Amino acid sequence: MLRPVLVFAALFLVGCSTGYAPVSDQSLGVRPEPTRLAAGEYRVQSGDTLFGIAFKLGLDPRELQRTNNIRDKNRIFVGQVLKTEPAPSAQKPVAQQKTPTKTKKNSQNVVASRPEVAPVNGEAAVATNIKWRWPHDGKVLAKYSSAEGGNKGLDISGKIGDPVFAAAEGTVVYAGSGLLGYGNLVIISHNQDFLSAYAHNSRILVRENQKVKQGELVAEIGNTGASVPMLHFEVRRDGRPVDPLRYLPKR
Repeated sequence: MLRPVLVFAALFLVGCSTGYAPVSDQSLGVRPEPTRLAAGEYRVQSGDTLFGIAFKLGLDPRELQRTNNIRDKNRIFVGQVLKTEPAPSAQKPVAQQKTPTKTKKNSQNVVASRPEVAPVNGEAAVATNIKWRWPHDGKVLAKYSSAEGGNKGLDISGKIGDPVFAAAEGTVVYAGSGLLGYGNLVIISHNQDFLSAYAHNSRILVRENQKVKQGELVAEIGNTGASVPMLHFEVRRDGRPVDPLRYLPKR
């Protein structure tokens, strides 16, 4: 009489071990929904870099790093929530701008932090300590616009495979395709104030953290993220787009 009981018990245990899982195991593979972001927050996504996030949001990378107490700009992780606005106590007081003065050496106004405005009637380029050059010699298809939703830089015509040159000496801080609408993108940091960006490339020829000289080949023109082959070129000052024509030499 014991043998049938043992067989039944064994079959029962086998049945319980297949097709059913403990309650805690049934949730495996189902991630909890992320907490909703508050205003002024950004959740790090796969492929993000600190410079890439700052570029996407139009922020100063230094401020973003400082606001989030990030010691190493290369160490952020997926899912991390970053504050994109400094705390009120951390905000710098707005300094009153001085009236531009002329130097004896030349008649060009030199202002350390001059607000950007669109050039009018061929207004002269802004004086900086950076020597700029054109990244490509194609025709300008579309100019910079400060209007909301306007073009953040210059669209320059070209053929797929045409060379794209560094507009100034600097360090590559982004080289990838993770920013929507920019295709294959290269971003170069020139100093603490200025970045330049080169978008829609068919090929990227540099890597992040690589130092480049002015005129060095950094990419090839393409149409990634664009309807026609072109170079979209931006200059950013303190993270904000400015008119490249105010920095590039006149043709």
